[in-house]
Order: sequence, then structure tokens, then C-alpha cells
Amino acid sequence: MQKTIVSVKWLHKNLNDPDLIILDASQTKTIINTTSKFQGLQIKNARFFDIKNSFSKNDTDLPNMLQDPTDFEQACRKLGINKSSKIVVYDNLGIYTSPRVWWLFKTMGHTNIAILNGGLPAWNQEGFELEPITKSTYKLGDFEAIFHPALVKDIEAIKTNLTTKINLVIDARSEGRFDGTAPDPRPDLKSGHIPNSINLPYTAVLENGKFKQKETLKTIFSNLQIDDNPLIFTCGSGITACILMLASELVSNNTKAVYDGSWTEWASEKETPINTKF
Repeated sequence: MQKTIVSVKWLHKNLNDPDLIILDASQTKTIINTTSKFQGLQIKNARFFDIKNSFSKNDTDLPNMLQDPTDFEQACRKLGINKSSKIVVYDNLGIYTSPRVWWLFKTMGHTNIAILNGGLPAWNQEGFELEPITKSTYKLGDFEAIFHPALVKDIEAIKTNLTTKINLVIDARSEGRFDGTAPDPRPDLKSGHIPNSINLPYTAVLENGKFKQKETLKTIFSNLQIDDNPLIFTCGSGITACILMLASELVSNNTKAVYDGSWTEWASEKETPINTKF
């Protein structure tokens, strides 16, 4: 497959590929509190990829944290995913959680994965078939996780970067949350941003639930003056940072990583510096 994004027409044409596995990364509740009219529906033969409960660490209070490779591997095998699988992942909001799944698989060494541009809304708009979600069990897959640590950064790496300034940190949250002029959705956290980071709201790279055209994305990232700097993407809890990372993957060759703990971790620490507009 060797694509980063695929269209709904491509997916519809390739539905009968025996190596194709479709993953549904939809969440019933998100931090942006956006509901979907597609509750209870999925693309035919899709398998539910449960980010919150099956594909995140369960021994931390931080949301959506990257789990150990062995746990990821076992969860993938339960979904019937193989080393040879061609994976297409979508969500019910167009593009929201699906890039997180793309990043998870890349971090675990599986590059034959793409997201469905426009997700379930685009699929439905084309008039393609939807079916009720049913719980299923699958023949155990032979997926193997090979961890690529360069694609993920922890809080210590971000603290070090405050001094070295080697990496350009790009924050996917809204301007108000970044500036400290709007409250964080998590009431126990301050708003503001990591010192020296820059703001690019994830919505800036999307249009009508799809990624903007490549030429537009090139201009967006060029205006940030990313040059050849290695990039670290952050957000509230590691979800929308992956939207920016995927967008940048379409148009740049910069080294890229996600700060997994993101703002939830940074703002929870007592000694971490927080900058605001004022």
C-alpha cells in the first residue's frame, strides 16, 4: 500500500483485499465534546481499535499514554492483525483520532498503514455501505511490535530542550489554550504553553474533515520557519499532536516525534515552567 492517506474511493475499490484490515478508531466521547451521527455504525468488516482501553497504558493517570510494545503486540494480535497486514484506519469525526493510531503503528514498527481521508463522514457522503457495529472475535494474528523510540519524547526530553533548543516544539491546541487566555478543558490544569514552543492549532491543517491540499500544507509549515529542525508535536493528551505530525509527514522530511504526555503531563508537574501571553 505504502500510502499515508487514502481516499474513500480507494478504500471502496480495495475492500476485498485479503491483507486489508480496516480499523475504526472512533471515540464516543472526546475532549472537544463533538458528537457524531454515526454512533453504532461502521464501515463493513471494520474492527474497533479501542484507544482508551486496549491501546493505552493502564497504570498511569495520564490519558492515552503509549503502552509497552509487548502489550501493544498482544492487543493487535487479538484484533487479528498480522505482520503482512495493510491497515486503513478511520474515525467518525473525519480526522481526529485516526492519526494517533497511524503514529502508534509507526512507533511500533508497522509502516504499512494509512488513514482514511475524511473518515466515516466522507465514506457516508459517497453513499458507501455502513453496517451496525457488532462485537467480534478474530483469528489470532502474528503481529510483531518493533519499538522505534525516536518517534516519541518524554517530559525529560522536553525539559532538556528548554536549554538546548535543538527541537522545534509545535503545539496543536487552540490559540486561547496556548496563550493562556482560555481555560483548559481539564479544570485542574492551567492553560498556557511550554516555553519556546509555537502554536499551530490542528484545525489549521484540516478543511471539511480532510487534510488540506499538499501545497497549502507546505505553505503552512513553511510559514512556521521549520527549516531542517527536528520537530516535536504536542497537544492536550497526545491525540491532535498526531494530526500535525501526519500533516507534516505529507510535506516535509524533518525528523518528527510526539511528546506523549503533552500538556496534561506538563501542566500537572509542579516545577515545569509555563508561559502565557501576559
